[in-house]
This record gives sequence, C-alpha cells and structure tokens, in this order.
Amino acid sequence: MTKIIFLGTGGGRHTAMFQARNTGGFLIDTGTSRIHVDPGPGALTNMREIGYDLRTTDAIIMSHCHPDHCSDAPIAIEGMTFGGWKKRGEIYGSVTVMEGQDGLGPAISSYHKGLPRKCFTIRAGEEYEIAGLKTKITKSNHNDPTNVGLIFEIEHCLFSYVSDTTYSDEIAEQYVGTRILLLPITAPLENHIEGHMCSNDAIPFLNIVKPDLCIFTHLGLTVLRKGPYAMAKAVQEATGVRTVVGEDLMTLDISELKLGHMIPSRSKWNDVWDV
Repeated sequence: MTKIIFLGTGGGRHTAMFQARNTGGFLIDTGTSRIHVDPGPGALTNMREIGYDLRTTDAIIMSHCHPDHCSDAPIAIEGMTFGGWKKRGEIYGSVTVMEGQDGLGPAISSYHKGLPRKCFTIRAGEEYEIAGLKTKITKSNHNDPTNVGLIFEIEHCLFSYVSDTTYSDEIAEQYVGTRILLLPITAPLENHIEGHMCSNDAIPFLNIVKPDLCIFTHLGLTVLRKGPYAMAKAVQEATGVRTVVGEDLMTLDISELKLGHMIPSRSKWNDVWDV
C-alpha cells in the first residue's frame, strides 16, 4: 500500500516566510522505498513531528530552485546519507537546482552532490526509474524556466504533481490518464500571478485531465485568507471531479483514495536519534 504524506501544502514566498502553511513538499512511501519531493521550509520540522527517520529516504526530487521547494534539501540529503557517512540514495533536480542558470541556483552544493550514490539533472521529456517507480518528467511554464512536473506510475495508476506553472491546454494535456492530480493553486479565483495558477484555472485543467481526485496544494497566502475550501467546492461542482484542499500532515492511501491525518508527537527523545 503506497501512502502520500504531505509535509507542507503552502507555496509562494509569503506563505513560506510566515509558514502560514508549511512548505515541505511530500513523501511517497511505497512500503519498500521512500521518495521526498520538494523539501522546502517546514520539511525537517514536520518529519520530526511524525518521527520520520531521514535515513530511510531513498530519493529526493527538487522540481526547481525556488526556496519554498528546496531550502531543506541539503539537510534532507545529509539525513538520507547517514550524516554523510554512508554513500546511499539518489537526488534529482532541475537544471537550476543542480547546475544553476540565468542567476538562479545552484541550490545544491558540490559537497552535497557528492554525498548520495547518484545525482541526476532532470529535464522535461525524460523518464527515470526513481526508487522503483517509473517517473516521467513534464514541462511547465514558470519564472524558473527549468521547473518540471512529475508523473509517477504507482500501483498501476498515475499519480501526478504539476508543480508551479501558468495554465495552458498544452500543460494540462501532459497529465491525461492521471488518477490523482496534485495541483498547485497559488492565487484565488481569477487573480493571476506570473508563473502560477489561480483556482479558476483548475476548471479547464480538470476538464482536460479528468482525474479521479484532485488535491489543491502550494496554497498562496491570499488563497488561505479568502478560503480555499469554498474554491475547491466550486471547482468540484463545475467539473464533477472530486476536489479537496491539501492540509499539512494529511495522508493519502493511493489504492483506496482514502485521506487521513498524522498526529504530531513532539517527544523529548526520538529513538531514531540513537546513532
């Protein structure tokens, strides 16, 4: 049974800087492998809250080098590699994350790139097997021009993470066949921000993709203030697609499309610290 754990469902600089929602990305736990996608601010804090052992991570993926998607990555890499003492795991990052381009990045130092077993610079159109999951890299239209989305083949269905992008039919059509769609909604209603989608963009997106479930994530501060739950309800009514708002520490059972929540537990000592 594969489970998704949301370490943060906020996005954008203002949500990130105030941590109005954590911005830690999400974990894919297949039971035999674990992938961390976009470990931004809040990732380490929430992994501590749920007693997650960073040494069990097998791969880290960073869609682009904006801080709300990768600022906690260096420590996540150190955790995956037992503090740098064990050469294990893999990291995958866009061009700006791994190499830098046009004044953006790199977000990962040469030192940290030297810790895992393998490192990959990923580009739209490529395909990989990441920690046992067939993964397709998709394109986006964002102000980090190397930003990518991800389509994972999990338990004979497609689980897709769109990542930051403006809306276009071409972008949406990449995800046709997806069962579960993580859709970044940074702005409310018809308010457009460069390189991002607003909640009204979800309607044509879902009409093209027709997933079984859409989860709003990367929630901007204005979305949170105006009320994302009403926006999700309006999108669901307009499209007929089950649409929910992601929440920090929410879980998703991939096979049954069942949502749950993890209960934070800040103990004085965590057994995984016995190194």
